[in-house]
Amino acid sequence: MFNVGIIGPESSGKSTLAKYLAKRYNGLLVTEYAREFVEAKGTTDVTYDEVCSIARHQIEQLKQMADRQQQIAIFDTELVITKVWFDYAFGRVPEWLEAAIQTYKMDVYLLCKPDIPWRQDGARYNGSNEIRQELFERYEQEIQTLDIPYYIIEHK
Repeated sequence: MFNVGIIGPESSGKSTLAKYLAKRYNGLLVTEYAREFVEAKGTTDVTYDEVCSIARHQIEQLKQMADRQQQIAIFDTELVITKVWFDYAFGRVPEWLEAAIQTYKMDVYLLCKPDIPWRQDGARYNGSNEIRQELFERYEQEIQTLDIPYYIIEHK
C-alpha cells in the first residue's frame, strides 16, 4: 500500500484534498481522528492524556493498513501533526510516538500551505495567521528530518 499523508495547519484544505484524492484514485480515506474526538468532546480544550489517546488511535489505524486491499491510502492528518501538536501545546512528545513515526512512515507528504482564509467550524483551535505559519514551518521541518518526499500544496 502507498501511504499519502496530508498535513498542514488548521483550515488549510487538508480534508477537502484528502477526500478528493481518495475518490480520484479509488483509495482508502483515513479521516482525521482528532477532529472526530474534539467534536464528540464538544470542546477544543484537549489534555495531554487525551492527545495520547488520539495518537494511539492513529497508530492503530496505521497498523490496520497492511491488511487493506486498496493500493493507496490517503491520511487526512497523521502522526507528524500529532507530534508537532504535543510539542506546541505541551512542550513534550512521548517517546513511543517518536518510535511510531519511524515505524509507520508515509511514502509521501502533501503539506498544505495556510494561504486560504481561516474558517471556524467548532473543531478548530486557533485562526492566527502567525500560528498557522509557525505550525506549517514545524511540519516542514519534521518531514525534512524524516527524509520523506513532500510537496507543498498552495491555493492558486
